[in-house]
Amino acid sequence: MSTYYCLVAGLPDLTLEDGKLSYTVTNFKTEIYPELSEEDRKLMDLFYLQFDNANLLKLLKDKDAAIDSRGNFSADELNAIITSVKDGDAWDKTYPSYLFDFISAYLQSSGDETFLPENMLAAYYYDYAMNCDNQFVSSWFEFNLNVNNLLSALTARKYKIEVAPNIVGNTEVSEAIRTSNARDFGISGTLEYFEQLLRISETDELVDRERKIDLLKWNWMEDAVFFNYFTVERIFVFLLRLEMIERWISLDKEKGSELFRKMIDSLKNEVQIPAEFR
Repeated sequence: MSTYYCLVAGLPDLTLEDGKLSYTVTNFKTEIYPELSEEDRKLMDLFYLQFDNANLLKLLKDKDAAIDSRGNFSADELNAIITSVKDGDAWDKTYPSYLFDFISAYLQSSGDETFLPENMLAAYYYDYAMNCDNQFVSSWFEFNLNVNNLLSALTARKYKIEVAPNIVGNTEVSEAIRTSNARDFGISGTLEYFEQLLRISETDELVDRERKIDLLKWNWMEDAVFFNYFTVERIFVFLLRLEMIERWISLDKEKGSELFRKMIDSLKNEVQIPAEFR
C-alpha cells in the first residue's frame, strides 16, 4: 500500500461551511491524481465514473449532447463505446465492463415503458464500485447506496408512493428495503445509522435536510478513516468532501426547490423495474 506523507500533509482542512476552495474536483484530477500510484488512481476513477454515467445517459439520447468534463472519458470515447455495443463488438477492457452491460440492456429496452435507465445504471455502478479491492472505498459506496435507498423509501412512504421501483441495487439491504413493510425495513439492527436517517427524513425544510444528510456522510467518512493517516483512503475522503462543498457553494434555494420537485416527480413514477435489473 502506498503512503503519501507529503501529499496528505499538504492538503487543506475542509469543513462544510467553507465558502471557497483552493482545490476543485476538476483540478484535483490534474494536480493530485498524477501523484498517486496506478492502483490508487483506479480508486479515484471510481469516483469520477459518476460523471461518466450522467454523460452516457445524455449521449444515448443525443450523441452531440454537451457533457460534464469531470468524467474519465470524452464524448468521443463514450460514443465509441455505444457504437461498439451496437455493432456487437467484444468488451474493450480499457473501459469498465458495466458500461457495456448497461448500454446493451438500454438498447434492448427500446419501447419498454417499465425500463428506468437511471436506476439500472446506478445499480450497475454501485455493484462495480463495491467490488473494488479497497475495503474503505467499497464500504463507502455501500454506505452511500444504503443512505440513498433509505431516504428514497422513507420519502416514498411519506407521500404514499410505491417504494420498490425507487430502490437501487441487489444487496441484502436493498432487497429488505424493497420488500419489507416493517417500520425499519427489518434493518435497524444492521445499520446503526437508520434512526438518524429516519429523523433526517422527517425534516421538512429541504436545505436543512440536505445539510444533515451531508453531515451524516461527512462524519461517517471521518470515523471510517480515523486511523488512516497518510493513505489513499484519506485522499479519497478529501475528494469526496471537495465535491460536497462544491455543491453547497453552488446551491441556492431556488435550485434546491427544483431538485426536490424533480425527486418527488421521479418517486411518483410508479412503473415497476424488471426484477433482473434490480
